[in-house]
Amino acid sequence: MFSVVVLISGGGSNLRALLTAAASPLYPAKVVAVGSDKAATGLEHAEEFGVPTFVVEPSRFESREAWAEVLLSNIEFHKPDLVVLAGFMRVLPANIVDKLSPRMINLHPSLLPDFPGANAVADALAAGASETGATIHIVDEGVDTGKVLSQASIPVAPGISEIDLHEQIKLLEQEQLVQAVSDIATGSLLLTEKEQNA
Repeated sequence: MFSVVVLISGGGSNLRALLTAAASPLYPAKVVAVGSDKAATGLEHAEEFGVPTFVVEPSRFESREAWAEVLLSNIEFHKPDLVVLAGFMRVLPANIVDKLSPRMINLHPSLLPDFPGANAVADALAAGASETGATIHIVDEGVDTGKVLSQASIPVAPGISEIDLHEQIKLLEQEQLVQAVSDIATGSLLLTEKEQNA
């Protein structure tokens, strides 16, 4: 079975959507562990579904690289085929990206390359964007600069609040994530050109 480790930093609504989908015997992937950089409330979803969790807090380490090495060892313990960043709010150092890319994807609440970074929803509103959405991309060493795998868009309603727009985007992200992981697991969405020759 195609195995997935999910990393979160918050409430884990996208994680829950994936756990719910993966609970079906017809879904082609299984979440084998959920990790976080802090005691996130989203870890409760994993516990509810009987999925192991781990927390690796950066403040306990002398450097980002040292933190990343321990995070990496926790991830690799579960031997995942794919790592999903679902609301994981830290930029990962090169030592972890080099090891896991391109088998590591991220969900981002904008239509990249527009509005990268942590404030994408607020930035889209500030720019007066008429539409925004969600992007799933491969994680590379940049900030939201990796190869785009899928995008979904929604119109930005006049006068909508940042909170309401973010909630609309989360619904898009949940559908998109469930579909993308399924497509990667079945081989209909390729992470690299090289995989075709593997």
